Amino acid sequence: MALQPGAHYPAVIVGGGQAGLSVSRHLAQAGVHHVVIERETAAHEWRDGRWDNFTLVTPNWHCRLPGYAYDGPDPDGFMTRDEVYAWVRAFADTFDAPLAEGVEVHRVDRRDDGVFVVQTSAGTITADTVTSATGGYHRPITPSWAADIPDRIVQMHSHHYRNAGQLPGSVLVVGTGQSGTQIAEDLHLEGRQVHLAVGRAPRVARFYRGRDCMTWLADMGVYDVPAGVQAAAKRAATNHYVTGRDGGRDIDLRVFATQGMRLHGRATGIADGVLAFDDSLTANLDHADSVAESIKNDIDAFIAREGIDAPFEPRRGAAWTPPPGPTRLDLAEVDAVVWAIGFRADWSWLGELDVLDASGHPVHERGATAVPGFSFVGLPWLHTWGSGRFHAIARDAEHVAGQVVAASQGVLAVR
Repeated sequence: MALQPGAHYPAVIVGGGQAGLSVSRHLAQAGVHHVVIERETAAHEWRDGRWDNFTLVTPNWHCRLPGYAYDGPDPDGFMTRDEVYAWVRAFADTFDAPLAEGVEVHRVDRRDDGVFVVQTSAGTITADTVTSATGGYHRPITPSWAADIPDRIVQMHSHHYRNAGQLPGSVLVVGTGQSGTQIAEDLHLEGRQVHLAVGRAPRVARFYRGRDCMTWLADMGVYDVPAGVQAAAKRAATNHYVTGRDGGRDIDLRVFATQGMRLHGRATGIADGVLAFDDSLTANLDHADSVAESIKNDIDAFIAREGIDAPFEPRRGAAWTPPPGPTRLDLAEVDAVVWAIGFRADWSWLGELDVLDASGHPVHERGATAVPGFSFVGLPWLHTWGSGRFHAIARDAEHVAGQVVAASQGVLAVR
């Protein structure tokens, strides 16, 4: 649909991913006139922001949007990038989502009468309520010392990585969150010499005692526990690394090391053509393993407590132990660098709205802010660990949409 400059909407949703579309479906059911404004195209990040061999890391059965659950042939499998994109786009089609695609929101302000003024690339509109569904990952991060890397070395952020064919020769991957570890594996499987700067991200086993670990965790209610007083710390935490590729498996960096991948500690900078790493590799690998083992311990306790008949699975020791001390890498050995160290949020379009803390992080209670009529949805730990992922999008969207409906009805009552 085309956005009409000067038009007024009871509700505006900024962002056409699964979170924004989920709120839209609830509003459509409630009969609330609204528009979903998307800078690119709906669900485009699933197609444009992932590499060719990307798969979900959560089982397909986790994929549940309002009135629209995964019903394909492989509920315990892991959809590919293109399958996820098609699935979310099909969801939008089920209720003819009122999408204004190719429109960027430049700024949102709130007038003294409580009406929001939304400035967009297609003109200015007004609204009684505005919901931010843009997620929390906006601007790719690279360190300041990336400028010291010689021009002959190709640099790329993980957001732009698609396949090994984009990069020459040996590759340094910096960062071991979900993207960094899976991209390192992707390059490794293509026969590239991979150097991996290992951070403090935790890992989780793919399967344990006959089931996917994330299925165990869902049954244990882990994804439903509210963030509570530790919300800020939890929202900043790195997700556990694992993969759904080829039916799902562990990502064990120690095993990669036995196969020729070279592991390093945290990258600290460049001097005289040499890249230095700190002495954290052993501690970081031990930390990742300890988290994976603690999750297995919790699963064991749950099985015992519930009297579940599950096969016994022995634990195994570390496949590789790094030599002591920090490492150094001559840049002559590197042809490309993939930065997988995350994103920085950009909330500049929020204008003067008082919805951020001093550090620039959203302040909300299950999406509701101190500014009447303005909400967030789709953020990590919006309410629970399941927030920000398919497992709890429907629940979060229903709650936020309820706030929007109530606010819209309140405005109409006043008018």
